[in-house]
Amino acid sequence: MTAAPGLSVLIHRPGRPPARWTHGLAHLETATPITRRTAFTIGSTTKQITAHLALLAARDNLLSLTQQAHDFLPDLRVPDVTVAELVTHHSGIRDTESLLPLAGLRDLDHYTADDLITLATRQHSRAVPPGTFLYSSTNYLLLTRILQHVHQQPLDDIAHARLFEPLGMGHTRFRTDPRDVLTHTASAYTPTTTGWRSTAQPAPLPGAGSLTTTPEDLSRWLTHLHHHWQNTRTVLPLDTALAYRASDHHPYLYGPGLYADPHPATRQVFHSGHEHGFSTAAHLTAAGEQIICMSNHAGIDAAALARTLTPHLTDLEPDQLPGLLTEHLAPLPPQAPCPPEPGRHHDIGSYRCADVPGTLRLTRTLDHLHLWRRGTADRLTATGGETHTGPGYTLTLHNASAHPTGFTLDLARAPALHYTRINQPDHSRAEPP
Repeated sequence: MTAAPGLSVLIHRPGRPPARWTHGLAHLETATPITRRTAFTIGSTTKQITAHLALLAARDNLLSLTQQAHDFLPDLRVPDVTVAELVTHHSGIRDTESLLPLAGLRDLDHYTADDLITLATRQHSRAVPPGTFLYSSTNYLLLTRILQHVHQQPLDDIAHARLFEPLGMGHTRFRTDPRDVLTHTASAYTPTTTGWRSTAQPAPLPGAGSLTTTPEDLSRWLTHLHHHWQNTRTVLPLDTALAYRASDHHPYLYGPGLYADPHPATRQVFHSGHEHGFSTAAHLTAAGEQIICMSNHAGIDAAALARTLTPHLTDLEPDQLPGLLTEHLAPLPPQAPCPPEPGRHHDIGSYRCADVPGTLRLTRTLDHLHLWRRGTADRLTATGGETHTGPGYTLTLHNASAHPTGFTLDLARAPALHYTRINQPDHSRAEPP
């Protein structure tokens, strides 16, 4: 047994025995191996379960998918957002977890779902035009609040009564408190230059990514989903209840917590998830074939594993799994952080955004701009005109002066954040490199 985290894979094909493979350790501290009973946090793969609970609530007349989210969430200021738009990521509400570094939080700072929803209620308008797809886990945090409101129950109780118990998913639950102790659940790790580091984070995302489950249990859910798909004879599962719409990955569509490839030759639905060192992928084809991959190794991408297995579904034998996946089990070694840029940092100004608490500051060295928050800085790279890139975002200055009046930050899941200067630069102040 390798002394490293690993993965669990399940291939299901109707009429054939399932192919399974587990590899690596669930807990490095105790050398506990991953087994078929090991549960993983599955990140955004959770969304299909939460979305299905919303469809069931609509079927039972507890809510309407065309109903305004504001009816259930009076503090929500973004106007005219429907429940269906939350499900399909067409609300235009920014992903508030993406905003936490801008608000000054660091990796191990404690935050809760309430904090993320408070950030959501600061937003006054859609970050993208109506009808535009913007993937945002905040949609599902809000959807969870709606479900809990109409049921008057916690999300885990709702899911247990409506799905988990009827389907025999005995190793599945929503983790709504990071202090909960869950048995047979893997911990996640990331490689470092000196060994391994736990990736445990202080806050789960109820409804958006906090589900823990096993490949066996997730397969039971996908079998249930396929049963609906066959019985209704629709192009995609559940599309009579909620239409699939354009997504961020052309030509794929997005429906009830699921991406979809509607092409007749490859008709399937799928989703992947990445959360705090875990990664998961779940694929279901129109023929009922399933690929489920779960990993607790931050350097292994479960979605890449699923793509590797897809061409081999028809003729795959269980003993072929290790050979097909071995190349994905040796990720590149971690890179040491870049040393700070030498030189004096000249102050440009401090800036504030109405949608995010706290302030950011810009400085300039001889060759680069630097964006500061809570004493740490990102070195920005000029990419043309007044546009600069940082880690995971683009910054566009509002004017070409030495001390611009503002800038716009565009993050992948939180675009169009407009910052305005709140003070004149202090020319006497300089930051150490």
